[in-house]
Amino acid sequence: MTRRLFLILAACVSFACAQIPQANDPFLDDVAHRTFRWFWETPNPLTRLTPDRWPNRTFSSIAAVGFGLTSYGIGVERGYVSRDSAAHRVLHTLRLLYDLPQGPDATGTAGHKGFYYHFVREDSGLRFDQHVELSTIDTGLLLAGALFCQSYFDADTPTERAIRAYADSMYRRIDWTWFQHDSPPLLNMSWTPERGYNRSLWQGYNEAMIIYILAIGSPTHPITPDAWKKWTETYAYLEYMGSTFVSFGPLFGHQFSHCWIDFRGIKDAYNREKGFDYVENSRRATYSHQAYAKVNPRKYRDYSESIWGLTACDGPARGTLTIDGIQRRFEGYAARGASADWINDDGTIAPAAAGGSIMFTPEISVPALKAMKLRYGSKLYREYGFTDAFNPTYVTPATPDGWFDPDYLGIDQGPILIAIENHRNEIVWKTMRKNPYIRSGLRRAGFAGGWLDEVK
Repeated sequence: MTRRLFLILAACVSFACAQIPQANDPFLDDVAHRTFRWFWETPNPLTRLTPDRWPNRTFSSIAAVGFGLTSYGIGVERGYVSRDSAAHRVLHTLRLLYDLPQGPDATGTAGHKGFYYHFVREDSGLRFDQHVELSTIDTGLLLAGALFCQSYFDADTPTERAIRAYADSMYRRIDWTWFQHDSPPLLNMSWTPERGYNRSLWQGYNEAMIIYILAIGSPTHPITPDAWKKWTETYAYLEYMGSTFVSFGPLFGHQFSHCWIDFRGIKDAYNREKGFDYVENSRRATYSHQAYAKVNPRKYRDYSESIWGLTACDGPARGTLTIDGIQRRFEGYAARGASADWINDDGTIAPAAAGGSIMFTPEISVPALKAMKLRYGSKLYREYGFTDAFNPTYVTPATPDGWFDPDYLGIDQGPILIAIENHRNEIVWKTMRKNPYIRSGLRRAGFAGGWLDEVK
């Protein structure tokens, strides 16, 4: 494709930004179906645990399993798989995880105190190696998927009753207070048998909304509701790219918790003071990423109003190269982002950044994905949809057209699929509104209004 033709087509895509994409867009149908197939076809055939990445397999990511569990209900709704086959897949996964050994030993366990290790062996579900941490956030994302299944699979059948029971038991056995080690009521991020607690705390706005809601809402080992207020006191409320919002550089922090919790119209004390909800916050953050790419302060190739989006993702390589007469620093897997207080940008764009924000900003996110597919074709958009990331600036003898990731990552595939479905039919949001634990956690944290006041 010539550069002139691409600019003409990109202008057409930009014009389309003025229109909110229709929910029945064939493009979204194709992206969603391909992405669902990744979650359905790539898990280990024995354990059904979702891989962290594919086709270069390494281990299973517990967070990716949570996204995978959620995808199965979406597959039923879309007619990709039968309800019976999805229910059996879910039950197999939950039963395996619940029955795995827990304890403080460094080997031979999958977790401790109800929490799970971040990475586990695909063939057994046990801790991958001595470097892997017991993770609060990854356990939280797993539990979000399990609780979605608890509310979605509501039929009076042996399989679906068992799904609800296993999800309930997994959630109830977690001792959230055990992770309030260094500065209660805030939560520590992680722990290992070898090194003990990581001293880092969940503070400042980020993806941890989901774990605070789950921890506060626990019927067995809850943390006190003042943890939410303490957490919001650590927010950075800053102006960036023409709007003011609670700052966090990578877009995944504005997306992950929102995949499951419908924050539209419900407000905590912080929201009521500022005058807008967390969905509006994510919308402003997403627009700031588009604006950043349009300004393109570091002059990376292809950044524009329709090619944008920074989040945690793969990268081309760690090191420094001189490209176009400029010395550039590149990274491998890293959190990338742009905000008033933090920027990490090496020219690597992740489709999940725009894709995971479709539920907030379909009018700019869908055109961005379409522009990426149009511009890069099969280098980026393949059997299972968008691969994890690309970097047009990283031009070397081995990558003359720029770098394109060969892999898909579960924690980036998940937000794309869920955001599309929340935009099209709100299936995950509507299902999770029914979950009593989510409602309890939100209310105890001080949320009120909207749908939360309309349900018991």
